[in-house]
Amino acid sequence: MGLTKTEAYTAEQNQLADLLKALAHPARIAIVQQLLQKQCCVGKEFSAELPLSQPTISRHLRELKDAGIISGTIEGTSVSYCIAGERWREVQGLVHELFEGYWRSTDCCPGE
Repeated sequence: MGLTKTEAYTAEQNQLADLLKALAHPARIAIVQQLLQKQCCVGKEFSAELPLSQPTISRHLRELKDAGIISGTIEGTSVSYCIAGERWREVQGLVHELFEGYWRSTDCCPGE
């Protein structure tokens, strides 16, 4: 399989692809949903909610944090995670634009 030639795509396309890759795992979706519901969670709380080991949860948290979707603050020996509000609104806008493209297009596939 060949390498993706990211330079052939716009910065927005690459950014959206990276964000969607970061969200493209059911555990990460569950983490984001939990954070949206509770506003903030201590890292250890995720192991009570998810059927995953702590190292696996930590890896998923790192992926979300690297994408800027969540942020973490150290409190003593634990880390509290929250949704990164500004980035989350950016993700929302990019995904919204993608879906809005369908409504602006013409009906090129009759019969659907």
